[in-house]
Amino acid sequence: MLSEGIVNASVGGALIGIASLILLLGIGQIAGISGIFTGAIFANRAGSNIWRWAFLVGLFGSSAVFYYFLSPENAVVVTKNLDLPIWLYALAGLVVGIGVNTANGCTSGHGVCGIGRMSARSIVATIIFMVMAITTVFVTSWLFGAG
Repeated sequence: MLSEGIVNASVGGALIGIASLILLLGIGQIAGISGIFTGAIFANRAGSNIWRWAFLVGLFGSSAVFYYFLSPENAVVVTKNLDLPIWLYALAGLVVGIGVNTANGCTSGHGVCGIGRMSARSIVATIIFMVMAITTVFVTSWLFGAG
């Protein structure tokens, strides 16, 4: 029998895929969070931001709605308090930002949408993302005893 976590992750993954497909087929846009966020902040064309802001509100709002209806004791916690120094979180954010800029996209744009479109660039970028994530977990565990 499948565990509840696997079922929830599978349903969540399917919903992300469906939403990405609707965005691509509906308005021809890739559901890459970094590009959507950057476009919402910096796009200058009138009317080009409405869908971006709606997407971002839905992204954050749906989490709040589910948390509210689940109640805190039933909510699944997907992060772990690592109690690491604040400078390390800031450094991690900076490195992620540099990586997103260098790869011309993030894990959602490349990993979900790019692989689905069989983009060679996205497949390579996703492999690099995954290798670096695995390496980061090992290094963080070794240096800080986290994990």
